[in-house]
Amino acid sequence: MFNDSKVFSSFSVDDVPKAKQFYEEVLGLETEDKMGGLQVKFNGGPNLFIYPKPNHAPASFTVLNFMIKDVEEAVKKLKDAGISLEHYDDLTNEDGIADDPEKGPKIAWFKDPAGNILSVIQES
Repeated sequence: MFNDSKVFSSFSVDDVPKAKQFYEEVLGLETEDKMGGLQVKFNGGPNLFIYPKPNHAPASFTVLNFMIKDVEEAVKKLKDAGISLEHYDDLTNEDGIADDPEKGPKIAWFKDPAGNILSVIQES
């Protein structure tokens, strides 16, 4: 029934202009104002739609993952841009990177201005 559907993911923010600035200027993504929200375009897959929600509450889980070649390099660039990494007891090191192959892929988590949790995951 849905095999031929075009798909996209979405989540809310409390401030679309602030989200636009973050996703464009910090993460270097192409965005487009659309339907009162923000469409984020990716070369490698479906688009993302970020919509305004006055009573926005960020999820307690990761809403967007970026598969990349080098987590350490991405973490350095995020920190250089003033982004703080999330730290989880017994999971992440002092740099904010989970790098125990027995617990999963090399990954680091950070938040957008609305508190949504994003991650960078190293391709294996």
